Amino acid sequence: MRKQVFAANWKMYKTVTEAQAFVEGFLPLLNSESEARIIICPPTTLLGELRQQLLGSGVALGAQNIYWENAGAFTGEISALQVHDSGASFCLCGHSERRQYFGENASMVALKAAAAMGAGLIPIVCVGENLAQRESGQTLAYLQSDILASLKGLTPSPRMMIAYEPVWAIGTGRVATCEDAEEAIAHIRTVVGGIWGEIAGQLSILYGGSVKPDNIASLLACPNIDGALVGGASLSPQSFAAIVNAGFTSKMPEG
Repeated sequence: MRKQVFAANWKMYKTVTEAQAFVEGFLPLLNSESEARIIICPPTTLLGELRQQLLGSGVALGAQNIYWENAGAFTGEISALQVHDSGASFCLCGHSERRQYFGENASMVALKAAAAMGAGLIPIVCVGENLAQRESGQTLAYLQSDILASLKGLTPSPRMMIAYEPVWAIGTGRVATCEDAEEAIAHIRTVVGGIWGEIAGQLSILYGGSVKPDNIASLLACPNIDGALVGGASLSPQSFAAIVNAGFTSKMPEG
């Protein structure tokens, strides 16, 4: 069975003091019987501090972005080796905001994912269509081309993850229906299967896009959705804990 995963993307929020307060409030709220993988992706400045605070908790750290070179004269960039050394085990690659605001494309995402794997990080490769592509019926075609380009040259690995994040749902309050999300994620799994074979069935594929405690249960009911990449709702310890704990509840047997 694929691992259920809940990743918090804090984006450009939280100071050291705020991050410390989050962890103190978050950890006691977690269901101790849950086997879900929990990842917090804070600003890079917080990795070292959170590494110490989360020690022994089972909660992992991820970077929000990396550069694909290990070292060099790249002012302002941070390598996969550096974030791994700071305590990260995962890395987001190609988040829609990186693509929208900083000009990242699928070729860059593939380079970053390869660099992450080379440094011992597990990449979470993000893909998703915009509103125009959705409304014009191009969703599946776009996802196919984007996922193939974003994985180009990568060594197949069941440890890698993919996050489907429809751009039109991020930070807008709009959420893909279970049917839409399931269709897209099942298609992604099929596309990966065409190049990676049976490994596609082992990949954890997450949904991201205005995930909240009141909609997570319906999303997790979809057979191909293995968890969530959570933005704004992950900034509150109570809200993110409710999302994680809903995952445990969704896997409980009936009766």
